[in-house]
Amino acid sequence: MEKKPNSVYKVRFSDCDLFGHLNNARYIDYFMNAREDHLKDYYNLKLTDYYQKGISWVVTSHEIAYLRSAVYDEMVNIESSLLLAEADGLYVELIMADETKTHLKAVMRTKFTPINPKTGKKEIHTAEFMEWAKSIENTSAGNTKNLQDRIKELRYMKKEKETV
Repeated sequence: MEKKPNSVYKVRFSDCDLFGHLNNARYIDYFMNAREDHLKDYYNLKLTDYYQKGISWVVTSHEIAYLRSAVYDEMVNIESSLLLAEADGLYVELIMADETKTHLKAVMRTKFTPINPKTGKKEIHTAEFMEWAKSIENTSAGNTKNLQDRIKELRYMKKEKETV
């Protein structure tokens, strides 16, 4: 199963600041929309189906680094991967680069906590869900590294590709 799904998105005028740069807050929207698309397109996981079953997730933390501006009308590639699945949370990494994946634009790590939408209370993932989630974990992404160390690693891997 694909552990690093990715897709390409166009930076829209309405999402940009006066300088034509993607607004900082909109990076999060692009990342979250991409992850939802990846779940549906790569894993046939529809969030509405889970919501109807009484399972939902809320964001309990974001850590984001803005590395290079995404600009109006630019095509950007967004990759997402599940770094770690635990009974009480999911840790996801999202990477935005230019369309050719040559230049990093931003990297974000997000923690999602399972919540029962009917009660609004924290839930634990089921064994069935955990089995599936473990099958798509991207353990090669270094989930224990802090974000700055991960960015250094990503930049090093990009330079290594350029020299091959």
